[in-house]
Amino acid sequence: MAEDIVVTEMSICDSKLFPWWLLLVWGILTLLIGCMFLITPAMTTVLLITFMGAYWLVGGIFAIASLAVDRSNMGWKIFLSVINILAGILILCYPFYSTLFVLSFFVIFIGFWACFVGGSHLYHAFTEKDAGNGVLGIISLIFGILLLIHPFIAVELLPFVAGGFAIVMGLCSIYVSFAAKKCQTPATA
Repeated sequence: MAEDIVVTEMSICDSKLFPWWLLLVWGILTLLIGCMFLITPAMTTVLLITFMGAYWLVGGIFAIASLAVDRSNMGWKIFLSVINILAGILILCYPFYSTLFVLSFFVIFIGFWACFVGGSHLYHAFTEKDAGNGVLGIISLIFGILLLIHPFIAVELLPFVAGGFAIVMGLCSIYVSFAAKKCQTPATA
């Protein structure tokens, strides 16, 4: 166990991908968002989906504007821009209904994906005589079928799951930022 911690801290010290303070800010923001999801799940979810709608609207406008500079793949850019702009406008005009629709679509997509992955695991379990893949396949199929049978219950639980996940990720990011700060050598003058 101690060797794992030393290896982890050594890899943190070797990586200079992000400055330590950026990881700290990211961790604090993620922790705050996680707490918001757990304290006010409905309002935070609607706010997040509304932000996503604004992002899609602005992204669609910028994609159309990019045609003035680069006309390659013009048809595809126009198609994606129109989709982004329409989705952004719909979400901004109807944030509550959009939240229900987007989350329901997301849960149903995850349900189908889980069934597909479960079927794939079961196929490999039967062809390769692998009990581990069989167990994973059964669990994944059960999970997918439950999501498809009860998507609205899953939609109601999704903010809590996202909040718990965000809190764990925020705490991990804060820990990694302090570990990276310990590794930072003082700059020489």
